[in-house]
Amino acid sequence: MAPYIGVIGAGTMGRGIAETALVSGFSVILLDTSEELALRGVSAIKKSLERGVEKGRITAESMEEMMGRLTSGEDYSLLKDCGMVIEAVYEDLEVKSSGLSAVSRVVSPDALIGTNTSSLSVSKMAGAVVTPERFVGIHFFNPVPVMKLVEIVPGEGTSETTLERARELARSMGKTPVMVKESPGFVVNRLLCPLMNEAAYLLMEGVATAEDIDTAMKLGANHPIGPLALADLVGIDVLLAIMEVLHSEMGDDKYKPCPLLREMVEKGHLGRKSGQGFFSYAR
Repeated sequence: MAPYIGVIGAGTMGRGIAETALVSGFSVILLDTSEELALRGVSAIKKSLERGVEKGRITAESMEEMMGRLTSGEDYSLLKDCGMVIEAVYEDLEVKSSGLSAVSRVVSPDALIGTNTSSLSVSKMAGAVVTPERFVGIHFFNPVPVMKLVEIVPGEGTSETTLERARELARSMGKTPVMVKESPGFVVNRLLCPLMNEAAYLLMEGVATAEDIDTAMKLGANHPIGPLALADLVGIDVLLAIMEVLHSEMGDDKYKPCPLLREMVEKGHLGRKSGQGFFSYAR
């Protein structure tokens, strides 16, 4: 596999994937729709690595070496030498397909193209690429540098060689891959997002406060983080989008998004990234 990995989208997931790839020894091309957005991603990666230096996990010299392997921009032609490109843009089929089509036109025929989708159909997105046999779902979890799991999701046309290369990539980035058949939400989000959604219903119905809901699950179910704090970490907009997909694709009202989620998104209360979600965060 070529030492270059391309990442489309410099938001929370994209920059997390890029940082993890850098730490794992890859060179990274980080793209977004504008140079400004791409540079914001670069800045966030640098700040994260600087925290690693402060905590003694890496040296200042190694941080500078890693940053030297990071290129950012908005031009898809920068991806031409990448052996693997991972799309990590907003959870919208049309937006993702547009980006994947652009990637497919510039990378080499043997390059792997992956999507970090958390809930959408890999097979539908495969229609946007020239070589669907080399297209695969490779779903990382937030925060990417910390979370050890990657869900590998084949589309209808994904080859066995592509699946093995995707597993190899995940392992080379310090992750444990699990194979998941194509299904709305895959494994983790199909189990976890309804839990966060139900916690939002409990809050909306006045059953308990946000603090007490999270305390109950941490102490009563031994969860390391409460469902509402986790929703803030994931992003309320992301949670809402996943629940909408689950509700639509599964055709079951048990996946109906809590109205409170939509209300919060309309107010811009998206969780940690906006400074306000179920809890408040100093910015």
